[in-house]
Amino acid sequence: MNPRSPEQTTPAPSAASSLPTWQIKLLYDGECPLCMREVNFLRKRDAGRGFVEFVDIAQDDYNPESNGGVDFETAMGRIHAVLPDGTVVKNVEVFRRVYEILGMGWIYAVTRVPVIGGMADWLYGIWADWRLRLTGRPDLATIAAARQQRLECTTEYTSEDNPEERCRLLKQDGARR
Repeated sequence: MNPRSPEQTTPAPSAASSLPTWQIKLLYDGECPLCMREVNFLRKRDAGRGFVEFVDIAQDDYNPESNGGVDFETAMGRIHAVLPDGTVVKNVEVFRRVYEILGMGWIYAVTRVPVIGGMADWLYGIWADWRLRLTGRPDLATIAAARQQRLECTTEYTSEDNPEERCRLLKQDGARR
């Protein structure tokens, strides 16, 4: 990865012919207490203007196709956002863009300097790698497996051993999240 280039990919194919009213779609983990502090701050700054669309990837109805093709595991590993043209951005570039859109671009402006930007990206990578552990949560593989089991319970029963009971317990566990 070149720290001097913005963290973005090519635009995803767009199903809609017109651009949305939001300027950036922020994909966030609604089960992460530290992430929620940031999201709540950003929501207040957005002040109902709709500049930022907030998408909670932790919800069982999260749909990658509606969110730049970013699957659950990828979104959980690093912060991502989708621009109206379908371009996906990730890592510190997400914060740069969101803060700029909300009129606070000066906060992350210094990260546009190549050396400082490279350090910010590196530090964010460390934070992202440790985020789940620091917030007292299981590792990504465990979270993804539990999510997959919950999703399977809503569509079909796959267990030979009393699938109704297994799914009832998984749904209770999901309700406690």
